[in-house]
Amino acid sequence: MSEQLALLPGYLTAHLQLTLLALLSSAAVSLPLGVALTRIRWLEQPALNVAGVIQTIPSLALLAVMVPLLASLGLQSIGFLPAFIGLTLYGVLPMLRNTVTGIAGVDPALKEAARAVGMTPAQQLRRVELPLAMPVIVAGIRTATVWTVGIATLSTPVGATSLGNYIFSGLQTRNYAAVLVGCVAAAALAMLLDGLVRALEIGVRTRRRRRVGVVVAAMAALYLYTGLTLVSALLPRGGRPVTIGAKGFTEQYILAHLLGQWVERETGRLTTQMQSLGSMVAFDALAAGDIDVYVDYSGTLWANQMGRETVGMDRATVLAEVGAFLAARYGIQVAATLGFENAYAIAMRARDAELMRLTRISDLAPLARGLSMGGDYEFFSRPEWTAIRDTYGLAFKEQRTMDPALMYQAVAEGAVDLISAFTTDGRISAYDLRVLEDDRAAIPPYDALILVSARLAREWPDVLAALTRLEGSVDVDAMRRMNLAVDEHGAAPSTVAADYLRRVLSQRIGPSVPERDARSGTAP
Repeated sequence: MSEQLALLPGYLTAHLQLTLLALLSSAAVSLPLGVALTRIRWLEQPALNVAGVIQTIPSLALLAVMVPLLASLGLQSIGFLPAFIGLTLYGVLPMLRNTVTGIAGVDPALKEAARAVGMTPAQQLRRVELPLAMPVIVAGIRTATVWTVGIATLSTPVGATSLGNYIFSGLQTRNYAAVLVGCVAAAALAMLLDGLVRALEIGVRTRRRRRVGVVVAAMAALYLYTGLTLVSALLPRGGRPVTIGAKGFTEQYILAHLLGQWVERETGRLTTQMQSLGSMVAFDALAAGDIDVYVDYSGTLWANQMGRETVGMDRATVLAEVGAFLAARYGIQVAATLGFENAYAIAMRARDAELMRLTRISDLAPLARGLSMGGDYEFFSRPEWTAIRDTYGLAFKEQRTMDPALMYQAVAEGAVDLISAFTTDGRISAYDLRVLEDDRAAIPPYDALILVSARLAREWPDVLAALTRLEGSVDVDAMRRMNLAVDEHGAAPSTVAADYLRRVLSQRIGPSVPERDARSGTAP
């Protein structure tokens, strides 16, 4: 728990930055537009319809759409910007609708009285309509506030740091202390901001200037802190760190920490992590230079980026063609092949496999209609699944998409009969699962590759050289043990990576560059 609490100031600050700035932007758009719509009645319904359509888009999808859109415009495609834009759009509808509803709900007799005493339209709005509509408008702001705090936790997969980092990584690594800290912190922040908005509305309505002053001072302090910390993060501090990306599962967290610790040891450069990225988001970010290095898999690149057939492909061909494709199309280099494969596999409880006499995927075909299968978020939409389904003629009774961290527990408890397992996952043996043989070679090879951006190769040749030295440094058994240490024994990915670096890599590869230079008397 102490390790999670140590991360809280950074995550909470980033979450506060996203939330407060998105709310300010939403209000700057919604409140003036809402007033205008009460004056231009024909525009009211189209504007509300547009805001409503935006609101119906699933929040995670809206945030993900920002990534390729911003990349196409030549802007930073991951991190703060796509999350900020998505959250701003999500905050528009409640504020806009409540502004229109509140002003439209003012008694017409009061408006007529205001005109009768000679008020101008601006005076009528300022002195009559807005004060009377204020409770309804504030209700919309409060709704938007709570929504924005909650939805900001979903910004992690697009590379924006938030309290969602606790939740996404905690769920994947089964670290429920991290999930609890993230949820409690997000709830507390939502309650705090909602309480401040409510207190401000009560103070204004009851004309308690002291109360209004205290609330305004508190909100000003929050915005001042947000602005200063954001500016501080954007200011250069003697060179940017090496940004290491990671997808949203245990193995990726471990490898990202391993790469970061290795780079820092070998080159002395600072590194930073950008974790829980979506698969396509991570690749697009590397191609755009928004991250510098991450680990991907040859089969994923072969099927998704290259769009090639997966059936019957041999390992050497896939490796060679993937490397050539990435270099020619994106300038991305394969710094090293780590030495293990983490392939998709079809797994089921060993006792059930014995009873049904299943050893190969082809044995499933006659039984599939009576079985259910679970897959991770991406599996059933990936080319690999299409290849498996068509090659073996599989049609299951039920296909269920679930969190990758829960698949193994689900199959072990009988919630599903089969899952799309990962071959390096230690939970295969921990839960006594059997991996069915891919006897028709429908699944491509999945060598773990260290990919570096064109920008890193150009600007930091020393980092590229250090990463190249990791060729063949992690075998499949070692990766399974590391995954199991996190998933089943509760170890932190950073701790597992540090232990492997100290015990294994230092012996296999030798001392760090600074240590070798010191021994030889060479100046760094």
